[in-house]
Amino acid sequence: MSDLNKLTIAEARDLLRQGDVTSVALTEACLTAIEGAGKLNAFVHHTPDLALERARAADARITAGDAPSMCGIPVGIKDLFCTEGVASQAASRILEGFKPEYESTVSAQLRDAGAVMLGKLNMDEFAMGSSNESSVYGNAVNPWKDGARELTPGGSSGGSAAAVAADLCLAATGTDTGGSIRQPAAFTGTVGIKPTYGRCSRWGIVAFASSLDQAGPMTKTVRDAAIMLEAMCGHDAKDSTSADLPVPDFEAMLTGDIRGQKIGIPREYRMEGMNPEITALWDKGAEMLRDAGAEIVDISLPHTKYALPAYYVIAPAEASSNLARYDGVRYGHRAKLGPGDGITQMYEKTRAEGFGPEVQRRVMIGTYVLSAGFYDAYYNRARKVRTLIKRDFEQAFAAGIDAILTPATPSSAFGLGEMLDADPVQMYLNDVFTVTVNLAGLPGISVPAGLDAKGLPLGLQLIGRPWEEGALLRTAHVLESATGFVSKPPKWW
Repeated sequence: MSDLNKLTIAEARDLLRQGDVTSVALTEACLTAIEGAGKLNAFVHHTPDLALERARAADARITAGDAPSMCGIPVGIKDLFCTEGVASQAASRILEGFKPEYESTVSAQLRDAGAVMLGKLNMDEFAMGSSNESSVYGNAVNPWKDGARELTPGGSSGGSAAAVAADLCLAATGTDTGGSIRQPAAFTGTVGIKPTYGRCSRWGIVAFASSLDQAGPMTKTVRDAAIMLEAMCGHDAKDSTSADLPVPDFEAMLTGDIRGQKIGIPREYRMEGMNPEITALWDKGAEMLRDAGAEIVDISLPHTKYALPAYYVIAPAEASSNLARYDGVRYGHRAKLGPGDGITQMYEKTRAEGFGPEVQRRVMIGTYVLSAGFYDAYYNRARKVRTLIKRDFEQAFAAGIDAILTPATPSSAFGLGEMLDADPVQMYLNDVFTVTVNLAGLPGISVPAGLDAKGLPLGLQLIGRPWEEGALLRTAHVLESATGFVSKPPKWW
């Protein structure tokens, strides 16, 4: 069984429990795949010795009959998660050499469930980006290709998406602040779910925008997302925004029955100049859900058009506050000082050298909108818009809507370098269908639903009621089954 790395979590779990494979064999298969996929630049910190040590421990647990669903499953961890004794840089030079003495809550829960960490995955610097091109490690590459044209895997969780799509790991962690799980999942033909804000602890995850950040799994199937999400969730007293709610058995909720469910189609998401392939896929997805017994309902989310500008005020504002702690004093990169340089020069030089252009841009925007004279004009106004956006969703759900179907992205994956020199707003528009979910704190999932004319994957997004990830996953599972998407990228790396 040389293709063990191509298994899903559910398949591997069953084989492990039956004694047909070992976690060590699974892990070795993934390590071999990682070694042969250097061109993808998905893994940036490799931990093969630690992985094999954890795999052996997982095999012992399985033999002893102590085997949670994630026990023995090889996974990749996004570089935004602090991992004890393992480099955790958030893809930034400012955190060069930082090896935490603690483990993030989410990665600790996966570790305690027996999951095997293969290493750390590439990402946009501090999770700020939609193409994985702001990383200090260089960009990750999408395993899907358009002829000779190399494509972005999306961002910020681009390394996670590329690794899962290329079968370098069975699953990976991601984080989503404005679409950073769902957009790369759509670009790579994988599944990515952003749970309700507060469902997964943020403790030990390097902060971008604290009121928007949320961890979630990136997997090959919806069933795998349900299995992994259950292991990642749970109340954490160390995170004041963590919800003290029971964690359901998400996998058990994949019944395949959505008869009588009301699926909303928001008219505001049909935008001028929209890619006709995206529109056609969206209509097809709605038809599939109707055929499965759901009722398709046209709805209005009237403040949608204000979501992107509100997001790009709130997120940079929170980022400028969070990134103020990186000063070169306690850890990470510190600039060399010249004669007569004092602490002010140290801060200025360290941050100029340590932060990349996109991070600097967002910090400057955030500092500006929080400054005296502009706070009310920009930041407070954006917060009020956020409340209105959240109210739109609340009214839709109060009217009986169970889930909302939208496109995940405005296009398939674009070429690397194609948007770097363009107006930054063009890059930000990649988040047009996803940011509303973060602003409202709702769960959202991207499901691969088809290929475009160039043979590249396209995804559909489902948005659910708060705290009802199980119901959302059930609808996503039905959509996944209906689309029958099984395409994989042709191996070229």
